[in-house]
Amino acid sequence: MRLRSVPLGVVTSLILVVIALTASVRSFAALQPSGVPAWLQAHVGEGEGQIAQVVLERARALYLKKVGEGAVKNPCYFAMDATRPGDLGNGELGRRYYIICEANQSFRAVSAGHGGGRNLKGVVDFANGRRCAKNFGNAMDSELTAGGAYITGEEKTSFKGYYRVGAKQDAVFQRTFVQFDGEGEAANARQRVIGGHAAQVLRGMCLRKSPDRSYADHDGYVPFGKLVDYAGGRSNGCTSWSPADAERIVPMVKDNPTTLYIYPESRDIAAIAQAAATGRSRSAAELYWNASCLKEIGSPKFWPRKTLEPIIAQYKKDHPAPPPQPVPICKEP
Repeated sequence: MRLRSVPLGVVTSLILVVIALTASVRSFAALQPSGVPAWLQAHVGEGEGQIAQVVLERARALYLKKVGEGAVKNPCYFAMDATRPGDLGNGELGRRYYIICEANQSFRAVSAGHGGGRNLKGVVDFANGRRCAKNFGNAMDSELTAGGAYITGEEKTSFKGYYRVGAKQDAVFQRTFVQFDGEGEAANARQRVIGGHAAQVLRGMCLRKSPDRSYADHDGYVPFGKLVDYAGGRSNGCTSWSPADAERIVPMVKDNPTTLYIYPESRDIAAIAQAAATGRSRSAAELYWNASCLKEIGSPKFWPRKTLEPIIAQYKKDHPAPPPQPVPICKEP
């Protein structure tokens, strides 16, 4: 039986097709959660400014999933490791919020606040310290951080008042809030009004007579306060960034949603708590938690909404808030 000769041009075309298919397979493999590129893998670790392997893998998997579904087109994605310390002391903040842009091989670690929780005195205490978070949860009015998958949503910029910046010179304070939409245990993020914003607030509010101001009310008064930066503190469950970082992050997601993965989830907390109860070290159990914070808090706890919400509701019923007081008139300097 004679074999027909194949024209050289056909052979060449077949070789090019095989090469192209091989390149496509390799390219696709590099985009898989297990195929973290070398430049990004170089940032993996448990040191300051690094991202833990499990946090990166989950954040990357979430991002690739949402890109594949067409829900996200942003070239960057976010991650947060709430097991790390927020305050390192001596004015240094812990970097535990990550901005990852694989398209231009950019990785940046910045500070972020964690949910402060609450101490319902005489009932239950699920408050967190300034440095490390021990308590996590998804209950309404708990002011706790809930780990899991989120997508950034719409932005809302609100006028908060005026503050003094110099001798007889005031400035307008407006803060932009980026809504988060969560999944699973974080699915009630919108209901809880969970999102991201600059860690700034006006304290000691009073009303100042300034009828010429654009934000003056019908009586000619404007709210006035002292601008406070709490980037080194806790939040009400939202993700709070330093003012400088917020200026970079907020424009990144304007009309261009992306993913945010927050570690730990309840399953991670349960695994660490179980390991501690049985005397196993986290390394022996192949679990991740920031070592310094784990030593400080002992064992973390997740407060599910079905458990905590009835307690909070009963506490509010037993301890009704005092009637709102009118904002005082400012004492002119």
